[in-house]
Amino acid sequence: MKTSVNLFSGLAVFYFLVGGIYWLIGGEAVGITALILSGGLAALVGFYMWYARKRIGGLLPEDRPSAEIADGAGEIGFYSPHSWWPLPVALAASVASLGLIIGWWLTFIGIGALLVSVLGYVTEYERPTESPHH
Repeated sequence: MKTSVNLFSGLAVFYFLVGGIYWLIGGEAVGITALILSGGLAALVGFYMWYARKRIGGLLPEDRPSAEIADGAGEIGFYSPHSWWPLPVALAASVASLGLIIGWWLTFIGIGALLVSVLGYVTEYERPTESPHH
């Protein structure tokens, strides 16, 4: 992760520096905005990598030159084998976006559907606990 932190932090500095230079030489507003936003995105990813590295502690296999591929083996996390929830999320986002063209009433309906579908997607594998009184 150390390499990732250095890479994204370096990219953030580069984008901010180039964006500042581009602004000083009279660049267009869209280019300046794109460079500054790219720097912000790289800084965001770099900060997350730094924070995750700090919380994990220790040296990860990808940071050691003598590490083998098998050192990184093991369970990474839980990934849903099949889920239908991305479909309603995408449809609700499409309706909300289309509402910006057609009318605000459709945007509000789309945002409501988006909130419900994202909630369903996030809590898909949550199970209610049994109450001790039953």
